[in-house]
Amino acid sequence: MTRRRIVDRLMTFMLWGAAALLVFLLLAIILYIFINGYEALSWSFLTEPPRDNMTRGGISTPLMGTLQLVVVSMLFSLPVGIATGLYLAEYSRKGQFTALLRLAIRSLAGVPSVVFGLFGLSLFVILLKFGSSLLSAGLTLGCLALPLIVTASEQAFLAVPQDYRAASYALGASKWQTIWKVVFPAASSTIITGGILSIGRVAGETAPIIFTGAAYFTPGVAKSVFDEVMALPYHIMVLATEGTNITLTRPIQYGTVLVLLAFVLGISAIGVIMRARLKQSGR
Repeated sequence: MTRRRIVDRLMTFMLWGAAALLVFLLLAIILYIFINGYEALSWSFLTEPPRDNMTRGGISTPLMGTLQLVVVSMLFSLPVGIATGLYLAEYSRKGQFTALLRLAIRSLAGVPSVVFGLFGLSLFVILLKFGSSLLSAGLTLGCLALPLIVTASEQAFLAVPQDYRAASYALGASKWQTIWKVVFPAASSTIITGGILSIGRVAGETAPIIFTGAAYFTPGVAKSVFDEVMALPYHIMVLATEGTNITLTRPIQYGTVLVLLAFVLGISAIGVIMRARLKQSGR
């Protein structure tokens, strides 16, 4: 066996090993959480609020709070992110403003989530006087999701072949008609995937909402955007570090983690499936 073939097989083995290790770690984490948390799962666990100092009951309040946070954050970040991606792909010209905008997007993608929390505290809670609320926390999470949505949208628009645009212009369509009728439908699958992945990102964040709207305990679901909310990731942290009986709530902790993990993985799976179906349908 030649040295070249030995090196080739060795590199193949190492790459397969790295991929297998990644899959093993993911499966090990999921299995560990499932083994420790499945006993807590039941219909009442999902539909009942916490009670008895959060040592009993379920997680309906933090679960609904997480869904509310996702909705508010997406209502803000999706329109702004898609519009920014569209500008960068279709309207921007080389210059200082465009370069500065791209630098800002890249920089925001690497900013720690706790910094977003402090930003949300300063802007939404204090300056705009929204207070510690669902609105402040949702807008902060929306800012966190913006870089992912902007990047996904821009890449989606750039991936549409120029021939599509040329054919539309040849038929007499305006630039906006071309974007709305041709470019946007062709890019929709990638945009949807980016949006769904950003949902999984914001649903699992703890640091930003600690400063802006997460509550240790609320008697019910937020009925106004100016109410504080419970959320699954913060609820997990509370149970594990600040609960009245950390040992007693251990099954609830793992059960809550399992629900959050299932939500995030489920959202990611939905994104992959929707993208595949949209591609098959030619959109």
